[in-house]
Amino acid sequence: MPRIVIILIITSLIISACGNSSVWGVAPTPTPESAIQQTPLVDPLAGSSDPIIFPTSTTPPQFETQSAYTPTPQIISFEITPTNTSALNDSAPFLYYAQSGDMLSAVASRFNVNEAEIISDADLTRTTLIDNGVLLVIPNRINEQTTPNIQIMPDAEIVYSPTALDFDVEEYVKSQNGYLSNYRDYLGSEGWIAGYDAIEKLAIENSINPRLLLAVLEFEARWVRGEPIDLLRTEFPMGFNDYRYKGLSVQMVWAINNMSIAYYGWRAGTLTHLEFPDGTKLRLDPRLNAGTVAIQYLFSKLHSQSQWAQIINPDSGFPAMYEEMFGDPWLRAKLIDPLFPAALNQPPLVFPFEPGVKWSFTGGPHNGWGQINPNIYGVSHSVYSAIDFAPAADKTGCIPTNTWVTAAAPGLVVRSEDGIVMVDLDGDGYEQTGWNLLYLHIATKDRVPVGTWLETNDRIGHASCEGGVSTGTHLHFARKYNGEWVTADGPIPFVLSGWRVVAGNAPYKGTLVRGDETITSDLQAQAWSNIIRE
Repeated sequence: MPRIVIILIITSLIISACGNSSVWGVAPTPTPESAIQQTPLVDPLAGSSDPIIFPTSTTPPQFETQSAYTPTPQIISFEITPTNTSALNDSAPFLYYAQSGDMLSAVASRFNVNEAEIISDADLTRTTLIDNGVLLVIPNRINEQTTPNIQIMPDAEIVYSPTALDFDVEEYVKSQNGYLSNYRDYLGSEGWIAGYDAIEKLAIENSINPRLLLAVLEFEARWVRGEPIDLLRTEFPMGFNDYRYKGLSVQMVWAINNMSIAYYGWRAGTLTHLEFPDGTKLRLDPRLNAGTVAIQYLFSKLHSQSQWAQIINPDSGFPAMYEEMFGDPWLRAKLIDPLFPAALNQPPLVFPFEPGVKWSFTGGPHNGWGQINPNIYGVSHSVYSAIDFAPAADKTGCIPTNTWVTAAAPGLVVRSEDGIVMVDLDGDGYEQTGWNLLYLHIATKDRVPVGTWLETNDRIGHASCEGGVSTGTHLHFARKYNGEWVTADGPIPFVLSGWRVVAGNAPYKGTLVRGDETITSDLQAQAWSNIIRE
């Protein structure tokens, strides 16, 4: 009862209060019912003497380039002014409605408060996701300028979610008849493939929405609906001018990694600021959703702050072009909201190897897919969703083994290629929906084929070094839900045969815990990492 009284009092106070400063002023905190109906904003930089300039291009393009999205701006006066921090300290609290995927520690980090300072009638714990729509009353501790509180992209349009089920990459690209429709890319694992096949492969493997990949490619280089805007964008379409990242696929990997760093960093509460090419920083508004943060972060890596503000404008920037290309993303997302349903739990899983056979826990939580070079991205991981196991062996390295990897749960094999076996636990045949398990580095020999229904303990194949990057024979094991990688040590614990995964203080560090028992990960498969399934 006291909490209800407090909330009512705060509600009456906040009606006339001002929130934190933003480059577009203060906008209302989104609610579950109106999150997709943001108040349209005019272009704050229309008519400015600072046009959008693509920093790495030798010939700065204009928006009027063939097939480019052409905005219809309204000219207004606009100036970014410093935040009055003393005024913010007296501001009324935020009334924040939890969004799908929120967890208490991350929300506290975004709002710059302690977890204990967050008030709600709901039962808030660190070990579960907060249900979508739960009201949280949070002190206003934001004492610096922030990005706009405007949601420009739903989470479901970032990850490889059910909204991608009806989208045919090849059909769409061919219908646009742009540069990408006839482009061919060279992949070391497959040789020459069509550009649209490269986009689809990247979307599936990285679990990212193919519409998003086409949209950022079109916005930065005009590849989808027209021709590259200049020679530089022909070789470096995302504008990341690094000789190691020449070509479509590697440029898109760079973009994917940046968006993943932001998306999952926001989920975890480890990302709170943007940093622009000139070194200036801007705090992310704590009420944003992960999808919006992913878009804002990517463009902050490519453009100045003033250019970035124009790009994220929902009326005339990237969001407007996205809707022009693919229709309203919020309507598609609404069909599957929330991405994480209330009280979501992991289904029962067992260790992915046969009972009585010795394996080693060689890797605690680390990146679910791909390698992230900290010299390029500033961080080494995006989402700590995967763990590693290696079969017992007399030698180290990529040594063939006859030891079997087995199914941790019943499901349908929906992918079996390039060292990958993806098992769909709901059996509908789509890895965009429900729970899916990734078994990576499965040898070609004896690997289970697509279409096979597996029961728990059925054989999948043998651990190897095939697929991705590997320095030794092992199994890389990760979970996805509705296309989103699920953190191994987070609000939906990774539990195998009663053992819970606990992250360490660095990638690949960690433990398996069951009651008073602990198994510690070790890359060299030392004795303390050994485990025999009962």
